[in-house]
Amino acid sequence: MDSIDAKILSLLQRDCRLGLETLAAATGLSVASVQRRLKSLRAQKVIEAEVAVLDPAKVGQSMGFVVMVELERERLDQIDAFVRRAQAEPKVQQCYYVTGEADFCLICTAADMEDFEDLTKRLFFEDSNVRRFRTSVVMARRKVGLEVPVGSG
Repeated sequence: MDSIDAKILSLLQRDCRLGLETLAAATGLSVASVQRRLKSLRAQKVIEAEVAVLDPAKVGQSMGFVVMVELERERLDQIDAFVRRAQAEPKVQQCYYVTGEADFCLICTAADMEDFEDLTKRLFFEDSNVRRFRTSVVMARRKVGLEVPVGSG
């Protein structure tokens, strides 16, 4: 990956709807060159996904939660089982395997507290390997994104 790839990635992280012509103009390359680079970046899984970021409140998911989860047993099969459950749960937006007092940090969304309680039943109380979980309610979204600094871009 060179500085041109870094520039393309930086631009796309801010707006993945940018057209090939715009990217070509910003990088000084031809449209065909930009297209080849994008194809390569996607094939290498440097670009994992191109998504729309929604306002949760406007789609009925007005509450956010940060949940720290401790497992009872930290065997690889138990960790993998929890990860699969978290990945399959649409209300879990992000799942991080972390060090420290907790084993996982989850970023979750819900319509209301009753909806979140249903999530805790499905994901934590019905899993005998979950020792405990601690929840913080998101008061306000101040920065949301997954942008990764790339090169000097």
